[in-house]
Amino acid sequence: MEFNQQIPLLLDISTPDRTGYTLPELDVPEVELTELVPESLLRETEPQLPELSEVEVVRYFTNLSRRNYGVDVGFYPLGSCTMKYNPRMNEDIAALPGFSRIHPYQPEHTVQGALRLMYELDQYLAEIAGLAKSSLQPAAGAQGEYAGLLIIKAYHEARGEGEQRAEIIVPDSAHGTNPASAMMAGFTIKTVPSDERGGVNVAALKELVGPQTAGLMLTNPSTLGLFEDNIVEIAEIVHDAGGLLYYDGANANAILGITRPGDMGFDVVHFNLHKTFSTPHGGGGPGAGPIVVSEELVQFLPGPVVEKAEEGYYLAFPEKSIGRVKSFYGNFGVLVKAYAYIRHLGAEGLRQVSENAVLNANYLMHHLKNAYHLPYDRTCMHEFVLSGKWQKEFGVSTLDIAKRLLDYGIHAPTIYFPLIVEEAIMIEPTETESKATLDRFIQIMFTIAEEAKDNPEAVKAAPTTTPVGRLNETQAARNPILRRQAK
Repeated sequence: MEFNQQIPLLLDISTPDRTGYTLPELDVPEVELTELVPESLLRETEPQLPELSEVEVVRYFTNLSRRNYGVDVGFYPLGSCTMKYNPRMNEDIAALPGFSRIHPYQPEHTVQGALRLMYELDQYLAEIAGLAKSSLQPAAGAQGEYAGLLIIKAYHEARGEGEQRAEIIVPDSAHGTNPASAMMAGFTIKTVPSDERGGVNVAALKELVGPQTAGLMLTNPSTLGLFEDNIVEIAEIVHDAGGLLYYDGANANAILGITRPGDMGFDVVHFNLHKTFSTPHGGGGPGAGPIVVSEELVQFLPGPVVEKAEEGYYLAFPEKSIGRVKSFYGNFGVLVKAYAYIRHLGAEGLRQVSENAVLNANYLMHHLKNAYHLPYDRTCMHEFVLSGKWQKEFGVSTLDIAKRLLDYGIHAPTIYFPLIVEEAIMIEPTETESKATLDRFIQIMFTIAEEAKDNPEAVKAAPTTTPVGRLNETQAARNPILRRQAK
């Protein structure tokens, strides 16, 4: 690992007897440490702590923070992650004392505002999904998948078909969490291949379904960024076999106000509030993955859910609830931001979000397919997948292209996914980027394509301008260094 612009450690810039604070004089009787801590537990030497002034500490952590890359720094076209700019207004609303300083153990009559927000968010998400009711509990998309699959399992068990309905069908282009969640829920996985247009192979699906089918997990648009033209027929095939349809909402940013999963035939939907509805995400959180279900499945929802009566809002468990999937009521701060986002934009604004996201993606795809291979040359939705196989002919891999983008101040897109595309480059611009930003990205991608032909070593050596250079990714995975070391 090569450090290009290493920040010194605090201990390296420490100066003896330098301080950045003063404490008030002791106003309680002094006692010997051994009266408070057993002598056997006391240190024999002083701890090696840095001695710095206040300004040195502030500058150190400020400079360290500037080494991080985020959507507030620049373009972040991470496909399937919807890394859009999130309005600061929603952060301010979530920080209001009535939302941020309440406790989940408070009596219901003292948190009626919070319960009302959750109740109305439930209704909004149900309307957006075209289904009946939601549970706001799941903390992320994968946990939403798991909860939804447990509901599907409970549905079949209630019908006396629990042991028989043991298979979940997953497309070969699916998110990796889909088969993982299904396995965790106790199902066997069957993979349905894609057809030549990037959609589900309907003929193959017909061969896979049967009395053993519990359901089909599907993302629409798919991870290829393509809308499933045959979705109504697919839903009929699965339903006729007695199975249910699960909608992976990771790509919902493409369809808001335009079409609804419930209208397509889906029975269970999860939404990634941290992708589609305004919470900055990355690095492990925070997230929220509410699930929305059809009327027939409401009785199985994880609880508690918020209900409304004449005297106010209250928490309750559905009749045949699968139980809790998270402590308390979900990631409440994320729910507040999603509520504010939906209320601010309204139905017309949400539709414009998706229209602009789709427009931006098609604009990029139209230009970049002249420099990179486009395996499925058809109108895309909010994202699209290129291939770096043309550049590979010059010895430059998709990984090299992604690393080179860092030198130009742009976060790399998702690479090598979906697995069915050789040297895949998945790009999602989102709706929040300007045409000027997109044009700059196009020009940089053209430049890298030219470098791959004329100066491939420059691309293969990238990045050279970042704080950390090219990593040995195998060694980093097997022997990670999880903290910085003093000299």
